[in-house]
Order: sequence, then C-alpha cells, then structure tokens
Amino acid sequence: MAALLEASDLRASYGPMEVLHGIAFEIQAGSILALLGANGAGKTTTLRALCAMVKTSGSVRLDGQRIDALPTEEIARRGLAHVPEGRGTFLELTTDENLRLGACTRRDAEIGADLERTYDLFPRLKERRRQQAGTLSGGEQQMLAIARALMLRPRLLLLDEPSFGLAPAMVEQIFGMLRSLIAVHRLGILLVEQNASLALSVADHACVLESGRIAISRPAAELLRDDAVRRSYLG
Repeated sequence: MAALLEASDLRASYGPMEVLHGIAFEIQAGSILALLGANGAGKTTTLRALCAMVKTSGSVRLDGQRIDALPTEEIARRGLAHVPEGRGTFLELTTDENLRLGACTRRDAEIGADLERTYDLFPRLKERRRQQAGTLSGGEQQMLAIARALMLRPRLLLLDEPSFGLAPAMVEQIFGMLRSLIAVHRLGILLVEQNASLALSVADHACVLESGRIAISRPAAELLRDDAVRRSYLG
C-alpha cells in the first residue's frame, strides 16, 4: 500500500545553518507517527519543512504527488494541516469565527455540515461557540486549534506539542481523541511531542531524531518497551 506521505532526503536550513540532514520517513493513512527527540533535535523544523515554511530540499509526496516545490498555501489546499506549538488561535475572534477561518480555502457547500460535525466531536467548543477565543482555557484553545485544522478537511494533520502547558486531565482528554479523529476523518497524524511515553502510547510507529538525523525508526510499542533506547534517546 502506498504511503499517505513520503519524505525522502529531506533537508532544512535556517540561513546558512542546516538543521535537518537528509531524513526519510513515511506515514500511512489511518495511522499516527510520533516524532521524538531532545530539544533542538529538529522536530518542529520537520513540520515546518513539510509545510514549506523553511528553506528545504529533498522530496515530499502527499498521496503520491510531490508537494515540496509548492507554496505553503497550496500545500494546505492539498490536504496538509499544521497545528503549531502555541496553538495559533485568533484570540479576538470567537470560537465559531476561528473554526470558519479553518475552511477559508474551501469552496464547497459542506462547510456548515462539517462545522456541526466538528462541534459534535468537541462538545465543549460548541458550548463556547460565541465566546472570544482569548477567554478560553489553555486546553480549550488547544481543542480549538485542532478543530480549526480539521475544518480544512485534511488528509494529514501535523501536531506540534499538543500537551504543552496543559493540565494532566486535559492532556489525557486530547490524546484520547486522536484515534477518534482518525476514525471520523480518515486521516494520518504526525505527532511531535516532548512526553515520549504519552506519544508512544497512542502512536503506531515512531522516529527518534538526534541532531537532525533519524537515529531510530521502529514500531511505537517496541520503543515503549525498550528501556535502553528510552534512557539513551528520550530521557
């Protein structure tokens, strides 16, 4: 079966400094790939490289079509949605307005129906649909960021540190929803997460980045059981 996303010899730079050194990985539809590693290993840069937000070279294919030469907005139209660290919600807009902005590149007639399906998936957001996003809790803003990305109708969802700054109960709730997202929206997920045990508990496969290179690529369940690997690479 062809992969949903295939990255080959992917390199990324900030000015003259190369941060990713020719990494390769793939993500299957309906699966979660966890991207792990220490701070500065290149995890966030990998997400930015897939979205053409940094200078890159190499090959990136989505559904078999190369997207690495496309601008960021066209990559989004092709079905790649990015939820950055820090959530990126529009604080002065309401929950409903934020969600509708997620569909701003769409021209189909099903946006209203998708909005209601999103509210069914995130009932707390429905309760706060007319509330200004800046008044939501951190967990609610994280839900809003994910829900807004889903309004794009993505094929692949990139999540950058979704647990950051959240209470344990809210983290458990958000991570518990990831499988539901796959089932309902039939997408793949690339998950960057500092909490390795948490990420491995929901992922199908995992790659460990070390200084911009992939040091390990194995099924997540194997890494979760391998104490030696976890001590060496994941802290």
